[in-house]
Amino acid sequence: MTGEELKNLLECHKSWLTHIQGGERANLRGANLRGADLWGADLQGADLRGADLWGANLRGADLWGADLQGADLRGANLRRANLRGANLRRANLRGANLRGANLRRANLRGANLRRADLRGANLWGADLRGANLWGADLQDANLWGANLRGADLQGADLDFACLPLWCGGQFKADNKICKQLVAHVVRIMELSGIDEPDLITAMNEYKKGWHREQEF
Repeated sequence: MTGEELKNLLECHKSWLTHIQGGERANLRGANLRGADLWGADLQGADLRGADLWGANLRGADLWGADLQGADLRGANLRRANLRGANLRRANLRGANLRGANLRRANLRGANLRRADLRGANLWGADLRGANLWGADLQDANLWGANLRGADLQGADLDFACLPLWCGGQFKADNKICKQLVAHVVRIMELSGIDEPDLITAMNEYKKGWHREQEF
């Protein structure tokens, strides 16, 4: 797709969004948009299923409710993009920049987010079942109400992240994350006066050397 063709398609989509006669929903299903500059583009509700967006610039783009199922977004720049309610099921977001992105109630089931930058991202109520978040940076991310059942968070950075405390919050972790969680449980038990000295001793032994031990 040429730059001119893409420009015309976006204009037509804009007309569709604003109910102007002649407007048409953007159909970019399977389109080759590798490396495309879509900075700030309005793609609300667009059909991008299976599209090749490898390395594309979608910074600040509005993809509210867009269908990106199976799309290739490896290394794409989605910083501060609006992906609220978007369908990203089985999408490949490996190494993508999603810093500060709005992924509220997005469908990320089975998505590949390996080593993705999700710092400060809003994942409130997102469906992350079976997602690969290995090595992802989730510092300051909001995962409140997110479904992480079966997700792989091994090697991920969860410092200062908001995690869900419910059945959907069961995910695969590594020793680093487990020690971090145990450290917080021990502190809560101590502050609450829970009289389980043997258990607390065992938990303290396990969490020795966790990465924020000196400042906790």
